Amino acid sequence: MAEERLNIYKVARTIKRKDNSLYNALRSIYQDSIFIGEISQLWPNLPLLANLRCGLWYFSHFESTCYFKSTDGHCNNWSFNTSRLNLHVAQLAGQKGGCMIVDSTRKGKRFPDSMSKTIPIWTCVLNRAIANYKKKMQIDGVEKEFMDSDIVNCDSHNSNKVSDDWDCSLHLPLWVSKSEMQSIEDRLDDWTKELEMSGADIASLASSLQKPLRPLWISQKSVIWLNEVPDYDSWDFTPIILVTASDSVGIVQQRASAEFSWHYISGAGDDEESWARGLTPTLFWKHSYDLINFGPDLCNQKVADIVEKDRVYRAQRGQNAPQFNIRSQMLVAGSHLSNEDKGLDSSILYKNIKVEDMDENNPVSWLGSTSLALGSIQLVANCCNEIDCLLNCDSESTSICLPDADAYLHLPIVTSKYDRFSLLSNLPSALKFAKLNLRRGKTLLVCCRTGEDISVCICLAILASLFDDGGSFDDGDSFKQTCINKWEMRKRLVFICKFATKARPSRGNLRQVFNFLNRDTVHSVS
Repeated sequence: MAEERLNIYKVARTIKRKDNSLYNALRSIYQDSIFIGEISQLWPNLPLLANLRCGLWYFSHFESTCYFKSTDGHCNNWSFNTSRLNLHVAQLAGQKGGCMIVDSTRKGKRFPDSMSKTIPIWTCVLNRAIANYKKKMQIDGVEKEFMDSDIVNCDSHNSNKVSDDWDCSLHLPLWVSKSEMQSIEDRLDDWTKELEMSGADIASLASSLQKPLRPLWISQKSVIWLNEVPDYDSWDFTPIILVTASDSVGIVQQRASAEFSWHYISGAGDDEESWARGLTPTLFWKHSYDLINFGPDLCNQKVADIVEKDRVYRAQRGQNAPQFNIRSQMLVAGSHLSNEDKGLDSSILYKNIKVEDMDENNPVSWLGSTSLALGSIQLVANCCNEIDCLLNCDSESTSICLPDADAYLHLPIVTSKYDRFSLLSNLPSALKFAKLNLRRGKTLLVCCRTGEDISVCICLAILASLFDDGGSFDDGDSFKQTCINKWEMRKRLVFICKFATKARPSRGNLRQVFNFLNRDTVHSVS
């Protein structure tokens, strides 16, 4: 009986693997992308953004990306994270009058928690911070006028005007319970204070947003009358339209095309390491027609051919080209990479937005006037003429042509998921290299696999150790006289994220930086 039961379990797992096959995932993504295309045409002037990482799969072209985590919206785990401010989204919405964000979720839900709660919390906190800023500006204006004229017209300077006109309320979808909504509202004031204390550029947001932010939700079950689509310019808010690509089916659906039958997978783009076999969103859309029409029998081989040809193409041009190994339908692409570091194509991730603090044509992010920059090692070949020194923090070395042989340092650092002390043990060498070259007035580029995690943490350590609060290099003098607490770290991280909008450092790596900055031995770095 036990063996019979085991066989039943094996059969069930076999069926599940078949239902979740590569072809079914790609076919489901392709099917859902049609809906995204239709929605994008309702408001063609609004920019379309993908929420990393799942949302990247559901359309062939996005204007940019953002990173709102579902875990920040989980019940009893609500959070407003200052390391993921996504301020470029608010600035872009202010420039364009709104924006659309695409994501997806597994079966059983209409929307992921990132859309149900994380983004609504984000819009509310930003609105409150902007309202507080405008109110402060009004009060300061009244005080200045009083000093200039000794006369104050109280009727024309009502300090409550901003709070009355500017919507600071929390807007959640109807399926969020009242008790959960109340629990979130109880935390909003504290989150707003955290944002204001983080050093974020609220003034820039206030100037770019003429109307408060407000989320709207659209799914495949939404009813939209095409002859009555409202003009977003007529709304009294700046819309953040949240579009979930997947169909919220409760059971596996068998579907059929002209030649092949297939199982629909809701939220198929999620957890790409378990099914994508090295395929990236950009590669998929470049070959989507062939992949869909080759059918389930030839799909795996076709994907393997595409991935290998792309790897060879990159290798021939000196770009990062890891070998992909397939084992039990799991992608083991470079054992030192975390789930968040794999499968993201640089042509989408590093498409710049026209905001005040970014250089649209530069493949790396320069951190203000600090002579520091960060980026992806895959793009470093395009900007070698702009830098004096390179610190490569990827697990693999790369051949780089620089005038000075001492201007290149490779530190094979892996993410905290694979080694909890890899970054911590390499930070002293990174600081010595940075200090030596910044003393000479040279520019320094810090690179990692994606330019989003390890390189961000290295730059954070450099800014905290070698620069003063004003962003000027002081050879570590101010650092020797102070103790870096979590708030000081957050301020510097917010500064980095202002220029590197795709930065998303992991908590484990940030913890290593904090521990490093608070060790006695760090003061002896020379």
